[in-house]
Amino acid sequence: MEKKTMAGKYDHHQVEKSHYKTWVEQGYFTAGDKSKDPFCIVIPPPNVTGKLHLGHAWDTTLQDIVTRYKRMRGFDALWVPGMDHAGIATQAKVDERLKGEGISRYDIGREKFLDRAWEWKEEYAQTIRKQWSKLGLSLDYTRERFTLDEGLSKAVRKVFVDLYEEGLIYQGERIINWDPKAKTALSNIEVIHKEIEGAMYTFRYQVVETGEYFEVATTRPETMFGDVCIVVHPDDERLNHLIGKHAINPANGDELPIIGDDYIEIGFGTGAMKCTPAHDPNDFQISERHDLPKVICMNPDGTMNEICGKYQGMDRFACRKALVEDIERDGNLVNIEKHIHQVGHSERTDVIVEPYLSKQWFVKMKPLAAEVLKNQNIEDQKIHFYPNRFEKTFQQWLENIEDWCISRQLWWGHRIPAWYHKDTHEIYVGMDDPKDPENWIQDEDVLDTWFSSALWPFSTLGWPQDTEDLKRYFPNDVLVTGYDIIFFWVARMAFQTRYCMHDRPFKDVLIHGLVRDAQGRKMSKSLGNGIDPMDVIEKYGVDALRFFLTTNSTPGQDLRYIEEKVESSWNFINKIWNASRFVEMQIDDETSLEIESPSIIDKWILNRFHEVLSNVESNMEKYEYALVGNELYSFIWDDFCSWYIELSKAGLQSDDKTIRKAAQSTLLVVLSGIIKMLHPFMPFVTEEIYLSLPHHLESINLETWPKAVDQTMDQDEMESVSQLITMIEAVRAIKAEYGMKPSADVFILVYDDAMQLIKGTDELKAILMKMCHASWMEQSSDEEMVVRPIRGGSLHVPLASVINIEEEITKLTKELNKLKGEIKRGEGMLANPNFIHKAPEAKVNAEREKLENYRKQYLVVEAKLNEYRK
Repeated sequence: MEKKTMAGKYDHHQVEKSHYKTWVEQGYFTAGDKSKDPFCIVIPPPNVTGKLHLGHAWDTTLQDIVTRYKRMRGFDALWVPGMDHAGIATQAKVDERLKGEGISRYDIGREKFLDRAWEWKEEYAQTIRKQWSKLGLSLDYTRERFTLDEGLSKAVRKVFVDLYEEGLIYQGERIINWDPKAKTALSNIEVIHKEIEGAMYTFRYQVVETGEYFEVATTRPETMFGDVCIVVHPDDERLNHLIGKHAINPANGDELPIIGDDYIEIGFGTGAMKCTPAHDPNDFQISERHDLPKVICMNPDGTMNEICGKYQGMDRFACRKALVEDIERDGNLVNIEKHIHQVGHSERTDVIVEPYLSKQWFVKMKPLAAEVLKNQNIEDQKIHFYPNRFEKTFQQWLENIEDWCISRQLWWGHRIPAWYHKDTHEIYVGMDDPKDPENWIQDEDVLDTWFSSALWPFSTLGWPQDTEDLKRYFPNDVLVTGYDIIFFWVARMAFQTRYCMHDRPFKDVLIHGLVRDAQGRKMSKSLGNGIDPMDVIEKYGVDALRFFLTTNSTPGQDLRYIEEKVESSWNFINKIWNASRFVEMQIDDETSLEIESPSIIDKWILNRFHEVLSNVESNMEKYEYALVGNELYSFIWDDFCSWYIELSKAGLQSDDKTIRKAAQSTLLVVLSGIIKMLHPFMPFVTEEIYLSLPHHLESINLETWPKAVDQTMDQDEMESVSQLITMIEAVRAIKAEYGMKPSADVFILVYDDAMQLIKGTDELKAILMKMCHASWMEQSSDEEMVVRPIRGGSLHVPLASVINIEEEITKLTKELNKLKGEIKRGEGMLANPNFIHKAPEAKVNAEREKLENYRKQYLVVEAKLNEYRK
């Protein structure tokens, strides 16, 4: 293949401009090589509601690293792309767009609304694909899926029908979480609890039969129109005499029966509780036990309904305010106590959720969860979490699982495959529409978005058809996702896969955290601290962003976005670029990958490369990318760029052709290995450098993982080079400290830890002279020495070779006299009673501190002078 020539300067805009299109067109990411072992990962499908954020960039980059690494290790790696229809979120966006046009979905009807939703999907799918390409993701686009495509729709319908026929899906009237803005049911995990200021309202109730009064408290006065009774504990001596009597509801004058139930806690609050079965889950249970009516007092949009009299049509919170004022006017308000409490909000619309009695579809979760939990104890069926602490989170949620409300009052989504007969009202649930559709009405509701995405690990591979992809790539090997959707998605995939496939969905789950700002705050629109990954890519390049995102946090931990660290990643890439340019100038097309007669320096870097490769492989398998990043950064920046490249110059400039060729080959082999190890993290810059090296294939995407070069080097030899490096550092530090030119010659003596003189080899002596103009002496000396610690011993430089002792004595004598004067001045001031008693205490303390410091400096200088005068 023809070699490219690297540009003089690293420009991420140029480097990242055109490679991706070629990679996709050449099919480098298309799986299907059956000569290799399969490896499969599916993308957590982003919602088609907008652009990808920094969290998506982190999540997908981690997946890309896994996929590219496995591809290089010889696997037939399939990474399935796809997107989620995101029912509530997308419908809200399309509604918003229609509102901007002055119409609503009800004006255009269901079919035309769905056409508009599909238009939205196509528009945003294009945006997401462009962002995937910007991020360099090695996705197999030939297998892209969408949670509402034809195949997924068939899979969803089959699962629904199968669960229904087994009695695991049922219809029931239950208290559910209701979103009054979206006008749909929500599952528990779609409710976000936030702290807000609320109030506890205490009202007076009069007993009909006796005229006596008692008190009842509530946080939601607007629901009083749905009250069906008052409840007290049968053993509460304060109030149990009221059981069987009636109380007047101060909201509307209704007479409410007073009943006994041990749900009430004796001694808590007023001891009496109003019961609103249609608007509270606990009250619902009481009504079931006592066969009480369930009265709904609100409309689906959160306004009060016809049973609320003059409050009909008012918003629930406006009704609350007006009702409390009216009750106060009637003399039945006891007090209002403000307090902070947790209130459920809709994850999607952010409105306060209303507990609401509604007929919905539910999945019985206990038997499905039990199957997953049972198989977590079987090694080849277990889902392994990285870090493993999240397995406990996963299991605890399954152990305490509640039935799942799966119906949503939306138009955008998988319509529930249930029909009601117009005359007999019987229910038909099936894969196909009824044979006489004119007599049946299909359920208006759609399924919760998570119902379809729970099938993602196998439906994307063709299930329910027994496809070749399904047989080859299922179960998936790994899932990468954030800890915030373990309940939403991971658990759902676990039980749906266990039910449908009798298997685990994936072997491993790599959990990452959330991206936070530099102060550790969650990124949000309200704080204005969100970061668009495309802006970061424009400024620093995607390779720098990818390296930062994936090497600055350990599995399961949150990541702080710190721009300086992204810049540091760019600087690291720039360092690699410049080192690669140096190598490019030292080698040619004839440079061999076989290394003959390597020098001790060549062998040292090859052995360091071997050590690093081993550590990188080990940590890549454990998904410990922060450790990989640290290992590579240290090796590339310090060992390769700062030391080997500099040390190799002696070999590169040697008149001995064998030595020169060995240095050239070592540079090529190590740089090639570095580029391959970095490729999963930095696909663009590694491609550009790779194509500038001899012996390359048409793309680094076709390369295999590097192998260690077998160059035997014993521990003593490795130690001697490591020691040599610290010797060079020590000599340079001494020269800098004493103001010497780097080119000035000095003599050195080297001792081991036992103060035995070390004799250097001719090769090491030559390198030392070349690198820092130091001559290695082999005879000890009685001269005064400058001593510095080095690896495995100490380095000694005759003092006379770094300074003029007479000049130093003169300089130090002058300094000693100056310190003597400062000490005398300070002692005199602190001996003066006027100063001690009249000066501010801080000033006196400052002078004492200064005097103490002068005395210490005096002792140091005096000791040094005595040393030089010996």
